[in-house]
Amino acid sequence: MEIKAVLFDLDGTLLDRESSLVSFVRDQYERYPQFQSVPKEKFLQRFVELDQHGYVWKDKVYQQLLEDFSIRELSWAELLNDYLHGFQGHCIGFPNLMSMLTTLKANGIKLALVSNGYGQFQYDNFQALGISPLFDEVLISEWEGLRKPDPAIFLRALTKLGVKAEETLFVGDHPENDIRASRAAGLRAAWKQSTQFSTDVEADVIFEDLKELVQYVIID
Repeated sequence: MEIKAVLFDLDGTLLDRESSLVSFVRDQYERYPQFQSVPKEKFLQRFVELDQHGYVWKDKVYQQLLEDFSIRELSWAELLNDYLHGFQGHCIGFPNLMSMLTTLKANGIKLALVSNGYGQFQYDNFQALGISPLFDEVLISEWEGLRKPDPAIFLRALTKLGVKAEETLFVGDHPENDIRASRAAGLRAAWKQSTQFSTDVEADVIFEDLKELVQYVIID
């Protein structure tokens, strides 16, 4: 059956979160002299470690950082606020992001974002990539009151787009929340390979570069 819609995860799928985070943390380090008693690379390494690929929220990260490096002159709340408003300025998309989406859209494929996370923060990052005009729907867990791997969030996206599960592809990097969960809801799934997760992932498609999706979705 032909694919009529593609749903995308955000972090680690469209947004190169690791590169974006490194860019932001380097910039924040430079802007706060209080950090500079700690060598930059040591500070960056500890931040990335505590962040755990985004699965630890930044209030905890900043509290631990300030404690680890005995920085008393800054509050974690101020740093968190800086992160919430500044991260979008460092968002980096994966290679071939725009060309892939533009090609899918030009071929009549409906597009939606289905992301876990805080609503406004994730939406700001999504918009920062410059791809939002190409999307028909955006579902972010905080705003929807549902989180992946709950099948209900996938089914809600299908309803909004007016498509069936079997004619929809979900694209993500997380083996459980994205791949297993979307397949359990009846969708096809494409796994964007990630060094963060094992390679033992059952998916309909496994790919490294976003441009590879085009040949799978659009059958000449």
